[in-house]
Amino acid sequence: MHAIGIDIGGTKIAGALVDEFGTILRSERTPTTAGDPRAIEDAVVEMIQKLAVGEDVIAAGVAAAGFIDSAQSTVYYAPNINWRNEPLRATLEERLNLTILIENDANAAGWAEFCFGAGQVYSDMVTLTIGTGVGGAIVSNDRLFRGGFGCGAELGHVRIVPDGLPCGCGAQGCIEQYGSGRALLRIANSLADAGGIGLGLASARDRKGKLSGKDVGRLIQDGDPGALAALRQLGDALGQACASLAAVLDPQIFVFGGESPTPASCSSNRFAPRTSKTFRHGATIPKQNSRLPNSSTMPELSALQTWRGSTSSRSRLCPTQEESDRCSTGS
Repeated sequence: MHAIGIDIGGTKIAGALVDEFGTILRSERTPTTAGDPRAIEDAVVEMIQKLAVGEDVIAAGVAAAGFIDSAQSTVYYAPNINWRNEPLRATLEERLNLTILIENDANAAGWAEFCFGAGQVYSDMVTLTIGTGVGGAIVSNDRLFRGGFGCGAELGHVRIVPDGLPCGCGAQGCIEQYGSGRALLRIANSLADAGGIGLGLASARDRKGKLSGKDVGRLIQDGDPGALAALRQLGDALGQACASLAAVLDPQIFVFGGESPTPASCSSNRFAPRTSKTFRHGATIPKQNSRLPNSSTMPELSALQTWRGSTSSRSRLCPTQEESDRCSTGS
């Protein structure tokens, strides 16, 4: 028995076929047209059909950035795709004659880490996915937290700076504006403009016309002082955020990840210590000083990992609130 996982991103759709042991058997990807939801729907259907050829596929999971209802059926709102109250599950099931579940991409990545990755030996964990923005997932007492309407754990939009930078969500001072890949580029460009330690960043920008995340990541690896200063600011912001989250959620572990390569994933040996230092300084409970955020770079198809082993005793398709009992019980 096999399952299929689909990850709908702003620029691509990635898919994988997995067996009951969680092994990815093969994968596909195709570019997306963010402004055309029907074209995206067609591409998802085509990819699932292609991956299912000749296989005993019992279900498929579709992960996307956005607000998903608690029934894992309707996309309330997707920022990168023109979906508003889209009954995606019903549409795909009708076209494919296959069981479908819809999930927020950060929830999918967090549940994957809980079942198969850095969170396997813990009952309470927080995942922060760092990319263009910041996504989040919470596992509490072996259950994936969803909230009353299915849209909980939007950790990137927790406000950490009063009257801070404006965010795309309409608020100001969100974690996403200080701890994301976009934030790192903003900081790096500011340092490049200032000269001094930013000369290396300025030189890289002059050569290409603009800085990219890969450029900053390479400079961090090379020990460039400006790039390292930008990373320290990013780590400080995320460390402060984790200290605040720990006061509410009391997790046993924080897991950082995101699609590779990102500046943070390219430089986890430099990123994690700074985040941990700020976390320790801001922790409100003394015992939390010994529970440091863990740097765990998720592989590129991490959002698909949730669907790995969906037919095994370790996990089911990214579970509903009632179904999210710890995988290892086999229930």
